[in-house]
Amino acid sequence: MDAPTTPRTPLTHGPVRTPRKRRARIVGSLIAVLAMIGLAALAWYLTHRPAAAPGGPGGPGAAAGRPTAGGPGGGGGRGRGAPATTVGVATAEQADIPVTLEALGTVVPAATATVRPQVSGVIQKIHFSEGQMVKEGQVLASIDSRPFEMALMQARGQRQRDEAQLESARVTLARYRTLLEQDSIARQEVDTQAALVKQLEGTVMTDRASEGTARLNLGYASVKAPISGRVGLRTVDIGNLVGSGDANGIAVITQLSPIDVEFTVPQDQLPALQSRIAARATLPATALDRTRTRELASGAFSALDNQVDVQTGTVRAKARFANADGKLFPSQFVNLRLQVNTIEDAVVVPVTALRHGANGDFVYVLNAKEKTVSLRNVTRGEATVDKVQVRTGLKAGEQVITEGADRLRDGAKVTLPGDRPAGARAGHGRGEGRGEGRGEGRGESRGEGQGRQRQGAQQ
Repeated sequence: MDAPTTPRTPLTHGPVRTPRKRRARIVGSLIAVLAMIGLAALAWYLTHRPAAAPGGPGGPGAAAGRPTAGGPGGGGGRGRGAPATTVGVATAEQADIPVTLEALGTVVPAATATVRPQVSGVIQKIHFSEGQMVKEGQVLASIDSRPFEMALMQARGQRQRDEAQLESARVTLARYRTLLEQDSIARQEVDTQAALVKQLEGTVMTDRASEGTARLNLGYASVKAPISGRVGLRTVDIGNLVGSGDANGIAVITQLSPIDVEFTVPQDQLPALQSRIAARATLPATALDRTRTRELASGAFSALDNQVDVQTGTVRAKARFANADGKLFPSQFVNLRLQVNTIEDAVVVPVTALRHGANGDFVYVLNAKEKTVSLRNVTRGEATVDKVQVRTGLKAGEQVITEGADRLRDGAKVTLPGDRPAGARAGHGRGEGRGEGRGEGRGESRGEGQGRQRQGAQQ
């Protein structure tokens, strides 16, 4: 008996099953990709949606039980009333404010002298060192004096000879006058002798002048300092032949004490300056260094030029400084501050309190009781580094805003740095509670939504 045979599947069925499996795999992959895209879109929506969006049924807001944005404590509450701004304040006060003129000046010596010999000769000795401080009349160099000594001796001898002749002529004239009284001599001889005496007197006077000139030349052999000051670098050495026509001379002396600073005054400020000069007022001047941070010397206004420079519209002026310590050096550039006048009992506020708008300058005045500010137009005056004068619109004692004014408007509420709002701690606690509730509700909602999406994708 034959055993039963198992039915066999035809060979043609094998190739038919393979495409079906591949299509199923492709469809499953597409479904998985679409599910992942949906999950990513849901996650992006939950993380980037606005916090003030109203919660719908089953949404994140309803799940957490938190109030909507328009309710108390939400963002809509801040929109109805802006919070108070913390500001800095200062009190307007009365003070003396100086009216100053700032200018760039050049240090110029009060006197400069080029030392030149007044006679020609060979230098035998130099009595100064380069850069040395010298006094007026101090000998700086010695020229060979022997030729001048000989000239002096010659002039003296000539004078003595002519004086002897004069004395003899005077004796003869006296004798002739005695004989004339005795009628023993003619008057013509007496007159001739008298003329000779006068001639010899003139000759003696000339000899004395020649002797004085020779004595001066001998003194000029010692070259002396014409002014007091600092000697520069010397231009000659021992043995050089010098003369009065030398352009460079022996040395240059610059007077350092006192010393001047030359600066320019704009022609618009001339009336105020001239009125102070006419009143014979002393105008203090201060010389500052290049950075305007260090004071070099203190002095006073000295002189004003007599004409305006048509090219620059300025007038040259000078201020004199004692310069006892030598901080000012000739040809040095300095910043000059000239105090032209002083405004007494001016109402001043910090520079940061004054602001400028479409209607001009203004300040924010603090209302201490209501803790609000009022915009008030003012007229500014003179200013210093940190203070500015308010001519009109403000009284001494009123408080003005110095910091935080960019966020203010007329009637805005403000908070001073020392103030602490009531219930600040309680409000802080409520804010923390709301934040935790929102975070938990949002997290749970996101988790549930992501779980439902995964289940749908698996099905």
